[in-house]
Parts: sequence; structure tokens; C-alpha cells
Amino acid sequence: MEAPPLITLTTDFGYKDPFAGIMKGVIFSINPAVQIVDITHDIRPQNVLEAAFVIEMSHRSFPRNTIHVVVVDPGVGSVRRALVIATDNHYFVGPDNGVFSSIYKLSESLQVVNVTAEHYFLPRRSSTFHGRDVFAPLAAWLSRDINISKFGDFISDYVTLPMPVPMRPTASILEGEVVYIDRFGNSMTNIDAQKMDDLAPGITAGKIKIMVKSMEAPFKRYYSEGEDKKLCSLINSFGYIELFVISGFRYQCRRKNRRRVVLSHCRLPQI
Repeated sequence: MEAPPLITLTTDFGYKDPFAGIMKGVIFSINPAVQIVDITHDIRPQNVLEAAFVIEMSHRSFPRNTIHVVVVDPGVGSVRRALVIATDNHYFVGPDNGVFSSIYKLSESLQVVNVTAEHYFLPRRSSTFHGRDVFAPLAAWLSRDINISKFGDFISDYVTLPMPVPMRPTASILEGEVVYIDRFGNSMTNIDAQKMDDLAPGITAGKIKIMVKSMEAPFKRYYSEGEDKKLCSLINSFGYIELFVISGFRYQCRRKNRRRVVLSHCRLPQI
């Protein structure tokens, strides 16, 4: 039996207001057979870069042909374009503001459509809620097997953001930075396990030293190996180096409002 089409939602709408629920209502009105999964509605308000990292981390966990709607849209109502995107295994719907920058780089097969066929939008559109009026109906019609070429024109000048990438200043040093902090205060860097292995094959505590500015973050295998209230590091479930503190790091991050922390001097110990 063929599975019903699947749509995911990622927004900065939060959970207090009805916006996410209204988007679901629009989708079900167009295709009652669809399934909808919330990835998150708790992206920091208007933080396009954070949304780009979240959709990069999340989309691979979903089946082939899933439609991912991302609405983090500071330019809502302006001349920024609406996009429908087809990649190797997934579809994406959202604003042309760089929120899909990581997706573009990961995809070997990529088709990006600037949506001009406005009959796929709701008949009456506001200038402040394109999640309801533009992106939800686009995803719903796409889930009904509308070919993406029907939505508009293929483009190659879509907006991309400069995504932070690790630097290799010397053969024994890899420098990166924190790109995402989860609700527990765990801070994910942009240094993945492969880059660490290139620096120090085997990635064991005896081969690497991880420094956050002047503070060392000893490498651990899992959270409970960390010492109470001391900065440590590990490879997280997405394959990236993550900084954590047992009992207390979340409070410090919130209190100091430190969203971007530099991870520097990740190096082999000197002999």
C-alpha cells in the first residue's frame, strides 16, 4: 500500500500563536490525505542561518520525496521570491532568502523554481503571512503530484548565505565555530568527524586537544563522561564536534546571550 505524501514544517512561529496550526489547516484543505510532521517552530525569530542548519541536520531522516516547508522569512511581503526546489531525494518550499544554502551545496541533482503561477496561492494574500497564503498551499499542491515546472521558471541565481566553514591555518590546527545551540545548551560546531579524523586519525582523547579560546574542552565519548560544570566536547548524533557542560551550560549561554562562540586551536598536543 503506497504511503501518503509527507510534508514537514520548520518555522520561527513558536508554539503560543496559531500560525503553524493554520498552515496545517490550509494544507489539509488542499490535500486531506497528506501527513504533516513538525520539525520545529522554535527557530529564533528571523534567524535564517539557524533555520538553514536545522533543515540540513533534519531532512536526511525523512523518506524519499518528502516535502520540507521552511518559513523563516524576515522579508515577507517584499519582492523576495518564493521557491520550490527539487533535489536528489527531497523537495523544499520556502522563501528565496538563503534558508536553503546548505541544501544547494549538498545536492548533486538540483532544480530551483521561482514560483510565478499565483493560482497555486490562496486567492486572497496578506503581506504578513505567506506561510499560510503562499508556502502552505504550494506544498499541498506539490504533494498532489503537480510537476515543479508548472509552478514557474527554473532559476540559477537563488540567494545563498556564506555558511561558516572550518579553517585549517596549519597542518596541526583546525579552527571552527559554534553554529547551533540546542535547548539543553549543547553547542554544535561546524567541525565534523571526518575533518577531525583528517587532523588526527582515530579521534581519541590522546590525539586531540580542543580549545575554546583559552579554555580546554576535553574530548569525551558521551555526556555522562563529562565532569560536573566543566566544559567538555564529543561527537554528536549528527557527526559534528559539540561542546557541553553537565549541569549549567544552558543557563550561562542564555544569560550571556552567546550565540556565536569561536572554537579555535583544535590541535594535536605538542610533543
